[in-house]
Amino acid sequence: MNQTKIRRTAVAVAVAALLPVSLAACSDSGGDTKAAPPSAAGDQARTGTPSEEAMTGDQPFGPACAGVPKEGAGSFDGMAQDPVATAASNNPALSTLVTAVKTAGLADTLNNAEDITVFAPTNDAFAKIPKADLDKVLADKATLTKILTYHVVGQRLTPEQLENGSFETLQKGVITTRGSGQEYTVNDSSKVVCGNVKTANAHVYIVDTVLMPE
Repeated sequence: MNQTKIRRTAVAVAVAALLPVSLAACSDSGGDTKAAPPSAAGDQARTGTPSEEAMTGDQPFGPACAGVPKEGAGSFDGMAQDPVATAASNNPALSTLVTAVKTAGLADTLNNAEDITVFAPTNDAFAKIPKADLDKVLADKATLTKILTYHVVGQRLTPEQLENGSFETLQKGVITTRGSGQEYTVNDSSKVVCGNVKTANAHVYIVDTVLMPE
């Protein structure tokens, strides 16, 4: 009887000693299994972030972009299919510019150019010029051509290039650009109100003030 009791006591002590270790091992194993999915999800989130930022960074930006039609030829998708003068003619906010371009006989020149950047003044930008002065310019083809070609650079410019840029225009003058993010100015006087607009042959930066060559 005494030997039987001793054996039973020894077994009980062994089980009591091993049980916490086994439970701890099971607990650790379960913890590892549960921890893996959040880590993987975190990795996926971090991997996706740069891609999303890249897509966002390549889109048109600025307050005036809200006024661009959502669909049709005047939308961003529609403008991307047409050369720049044609694309501008489908944007209601650029109707004065389009009239000036046609008056100067530059529509075909701009449409046939390859890889250019156009700083396109809005109707409100032209409205800042006294009507008598604007009418005088529109009636003088040589002066009008000089002003309009001053708004065109012979290469496609990205927003990053505008951060601290100096570029020769088709008029042979120079424009300077400053800014970062979604805020840029041209010649320290004209603000980009809708930038990085793509057309078939150009990048367009819509500005709030007409640029005047020296």
